[in-house]
Amino acid sequence: MPEVLHPWDKRVKCQTDDPQGRHIVTRYGNSELGWHHFTGRYNIKKCSSLAAALRGQVDRDDHHGHLEYDGVVIETGPRPRQVKFTVVVQYTRKTTDGRYDAGRGQKIGVITAYCHNQPGNKCPAWAKT
Repeated sequence: MPEVLHPWDKRVKCQTDDPQGRHIVTRYGNSELGWHHFTGRYNIKKCSSLAAALRGQVDRDDHHGHLEYDGVVIETGPRPRQVKFTVVVQYTRKTTDGRYDAGRGQKIGVITAYCHNQPGNKCPAWAKT
């Protein structure tokens, strides 16, 4: 059996419920999916940012457990600005490729989150996401 260099951490970092009653968690994960994946790569570092998007309706649903929720971060002040972001959820026990399993009765949860129209989809520092 090959050695796993970056094991997937199933512990829950954040959790919220969407309007349809889905309980959505964000697991610590690893460099491929979950909190450890998107916080460094896309500069989203607050559970409240994820919750803001997840409290809205599902924007895209493939009807196989892949859900996407859109949100907006707004900065007010003399030069108001905004940035759109997406939170991607795998609402099934296992990922589509079968590599990750959340365990009996559990869901994978948030696999990634990123900003739109930004270099590398990384959220700007001012967004404080």
